[in-house]
Amino acid sequence: MRGTPLALAALLASTAALAAPPAKETVKTPPPAASPPPAAAQAVACTPPAAPPASARPQKPALPEKPACLDAKDGCPGWEAYSYNDAIKAYNAQAQAFRPIAEAYLQKLNAYVKASADYAQCEVNAMQK
Repeated sequence: MRGTPLALAALLASTAALAAPPAKETVKTPPPAASPPPAAAQAVACTPPAAPPASARPQKPALPEKPACLDAKDGCPGWEAYSYNDAIKAYNAQAQAFRPIAEAYLQKLNAYVKASADYAQCEVNAMQK
């Protein structure tokens, strides 16, 4: 899991270097050594993001099994057709309830992806200091 953010960091660093305008060569004089900066300012703490737990992933409702007589030339007897139709209506209701739950989980995953990119950028910045 740690290799993916680091690969992202390398990719982000290389594209940032390509997108930056060429730097002008200037001679900088070092600042006077009055007092060293505090240790807390030197060490940047990059905290890796936590992925949403796999147990929180919602399960899509199962499609009802299609009766064999549905594809037959003569069709299904009335009771079997009605039973299948009722099962499909129940499935549609479950699918309708599933959608907002799935969208909420997707938002958590997208937040994790963004946090991973931020973490990778933090690591790149920490290496460059």
